[in-house]
Amino acid sequence: MKARAEADASATPAQAARVAPQADFRHKRWRALVLAFVVAAAASGCQSKSGASDVLDPSAIAAPAGQAGNAAAQQASSATQGSPTQTLAAQAPATQGAGTANSATVSGPTSVAAAKANLTLGTGSTKVTMLLPLSAPGSTGENGRKMYDGARLAMADLGDKLLTLTIQDTRGDSGYAKDLAVKAITSGTAKVVVGPSELAATQHLAKLSGSKRPPVLALADNFAGGPGVYSVRLSEADSAAAGAAAIAGKGARKFVLMVPAGADSSAVESRVANALSIYGATLAVTLPYSPTDGGDKVVSDMGSLVEAPDAVVVACGDGSPAAVLAALKAKGIPGKTVTLIGTDRWLERPMDPLYEGAYIATLDQSETGPIADRFKATYNYQPDVNVAYAYDMVALSAGIASSTGPDGFNKQVLENATGFRGSTGLFRFRSDGSSQRSMPFFKVEKGQLKLVEKQTSGF
Repeated sequence: MKARAEADASATPAQAARVAPQADFRHKRWRALVLAFVVAAAASGCQSKSGASDVLDPSAIAAPAGQAGNAAAQQASSATQGSPTQTLAAQAPATQGAGTANSATVSGPTSVAAAKANLTLGTGSTKVTMLLPLSAPGSTGENGRKMYDGARLAMADLGDKLLTLTIQDTRGDSGYAKDLAVKAITSGTAKVVVGPSELAATQHLAKLSGSKRPPVLALADNFAGGPGVYSVRLSEADSAAAGAAAIAGKGARKFVLMVPAGADSSAVESRVANALSIYGATLAVTLPYSPTDGGDKVVSDMGSLVEAPDAVVVACGDGSPAAVLAALKAKGIPGKTVTLIGTDRWLERPMDPLYEGAYIATLDQSETGPIADRFKATYNYQPDVNVAYAYDMVALSAGIASSTGPDGFNKQVLENATGFRGSTGLFRFRSDGSSQRSMPFFKVEKGQLKLVEKQTSGF
């Protein structure tokens, strides 16, 4: 099945257009039925031979936007008797995405007015609330509208007959986003909440108690997660752990972690230590540092405490890693015997010459997996990770609704150890609300990220 999915994903639109009508129908029906099978595996906790890669794969289940509606009608009338989940999944693709390109700008996301005019998508029985900063100024609003477009494509591909997706505009205001989010989780209507993207509002939700509330798939940057409030985006802890694991997989055994002192330091330390333990490597010491101290002290402390480390991981939080990197460079790190590992948060700043030679595990900002061509054809601009995150969370919601029904959004399903494959790669949610991802692994060479491995090791 996986080989068939990969073959389908690699077919070009032109090739797809040449498929005979009967074969094309079978192909689309197969894609729809895959949705029922793979998400049911997640719901039951099954572990397939290929693990997470078989759980949710948009490249295998999503017919091109605008083409799926015809198949849906045929499937509804022609499907033979089978399990309820198969019948439901066969009706999932719809025409929501057809013609939506008209509401997008020539080279950017849907306008504020067009987005706010169409805030309810789909007719399914599972109610989903999505909180996006559609009218926020600047890049925040632009990213919110990109996520809106990603959600629309996912509804076109998978969710139209399964979900009723209600999108609310947070305006980029943390206080207002918090109020909308609290209302969404206490209304008794939404089975899952996607968003918000405002960090303060998301952190507030993570502090709330109550076992009856729906899960929240939070879209905020640098959110550590909380019980029932899952961090969707790549975190620094995840990036650091994946980078350390990749180097441990190549034989390194003794690691040092340098991390800004503060509330997030323990999360980074725990994730890195756990990742290393899988490979028999150890975290020899964790050295918290203050950005105001410069880098000399923490590097000096390392020299006093650890003899001949194989690798040094440098997290930076909200600050710049430059001072620590300068102090390490003065000690010959990175070098022939000591590897330097950075994190995705280094890349929030312009590429510094001090990054040279470091390894970083991060999402490929230009790669959005199997949805990229279809998205660009529909909305007339290149998707980014904002699009991909939104697509994946709506697609995941549709998959759970198909497999388990409206009441299937629970810890057993969302926290299954197998995980999910989306357009952002392999990921899974942990009980503390954090996420784990397998992602590309890069080395900084001549001021550019050079791909070393397409995916870091799995979970």
